[in-house]
Amino acid sequence: MSTAEHVALAGELAALTERRITDPLEILLGSGELTGPVRERLRIEAEVWAAQLLGADERLAVHTAARLIAALFPADGPFDPPDEWWRTAFGRAVARRAGHPGRQAVPFATAGAMLGITRQGVHDLVKRGKLDRHPDGGVTTDSIRRRLDHPQERHAARHDRH
Repeated sequence: MSTAEHVALAGELAALTERRITDPLEILLGSGELTGPVRERLRIEAEVWAAQLLGADERLAVHTAARLIAALFPADGPFDPPDEWWRTAFGRAVARRAGHPGRQAVPFATAGAMLGITRQGVHDLVKRGKLDRHPDGGVTTDSIRRRLDHPQERHAARHDRH
């Protein structure tokens, strides 16, 4: 985990909890006086959640991702964010630690969003055996997670020969 990743994720989680939890609570209660301490506590918790999502304890990271998704994106159906969501700091952390919650496979476009590459890039990785195609179509979320979890080695710089 880099400091930049942690800062971006904590900031995003703080803003997200403010929009999804504290602002509606303030509207319902009609007073910022009661929600001030809640805002401050959620800012502190956002730092903790970011550390948990990016930390070494995979079980804790998955549990934290599940709790945050349930609280911040409540719905009657399964969690199915738009492809753009996977490009956010929180989306990248969820993709790396939990994959796509509730899905064994995703379309190539979603896989690309989760990996931060183009749909064509996903096709190329599937052809080269770097990602697994799901029998029902798309790409397995397990193979996406494995790829995100194990960054590829950098190729040595090529030197021009004169």
